[in-house]
Amino acid sequence: MPPQPPPADGGRPCRAAFFDLDKTIIAGSSALAFSTPFRRRGLISRRAALRSAYTQLLLLASGADATTMEVLRQRISALCTGWEVARVRGIVAETIHEIVEPLVYAEAAELIAEHRAAGDEIVVLSASGSEVVEPIAALIGADHCISTRMAVREGRYTGEIEYYCYGEQKADAAREIAAARGYRLADCRAYSDSITDLPLLELVGHPTVVNPDRALRREALARGWSVLTFAHPVPLRARIPPVATTAAAGLGVVAILGASWFGRRRLRRRAGA
Repeated sequence: MPPQPPPADGGRPCRAAFFDLDKTIIAGSSALAFSTPFRRRGLISRRAALRSAYTQLLLLASGADATTMEVLRQRISALCTGWEVARVRGIVAETIHEIVEPLVYAEAAELIAEHRAAGDEIVVLSASGSEVVEPIAALIGADHCISTRMAVREGRYTGEIEYYCYGEQKADAAREIAAARGYRLADCRAYSDSITDLPLLELVGHPTVVNPDRALRREALARGWSVLTFAHPVPLRARIPPVATTAAAGLGVVAILGASWFGRRRLRRRAGA
């Protein structure tokens, strides 16, 4: 969703609500949520799916700090090397309702609806890949999204990252789209769970932290920023057709198996130490 030119109606510049995606709009990691359909379609092995599930548990337990995000970035880059882009997009398109609908926070959906009713534009900024982020942004009714882009050669991922929408880069992306759309950043709002998005939160006039990690919670309390807790992933049945949630349940099973598998592996290592 590339930025569109600002309205040429001579009115006041429109405002935006900038949203992080993972653990802000959805419960968990969008980059890892599709592990199950990717495994079912043969893109990743069972072992790789278990590793992804374990990483998901780490993200949920400890928050996506810079170290965790770097490990995740390297793992996903290595995992998708050689994948056909068209095939990935096809799998995401076929399974997005099944996978993503049960993960969207009801509180986030309500907040997005409130911003839209107030005339604000919704912008999703995410470090996850565009093949996953763009369909999710469309699903929740975002006007624009900016996300990480993987390098592609001859229709396949090379394993390199062309653009990483993370940290300072995410704040720069917000500045660029604000200039293109005519937003006054002092009037804009931003929502995120991670300390890595501090540059984005500092950029706008109304920062709010959602399900913050420890470091961001400390920062928010010190600065007097609003703190929200989103805790109820609920299907968006008013927006999209009802779907089965068996895949989401399957992902939960994979996560449990992943934790068990890694736990046994660590025990074996300790026993051999």
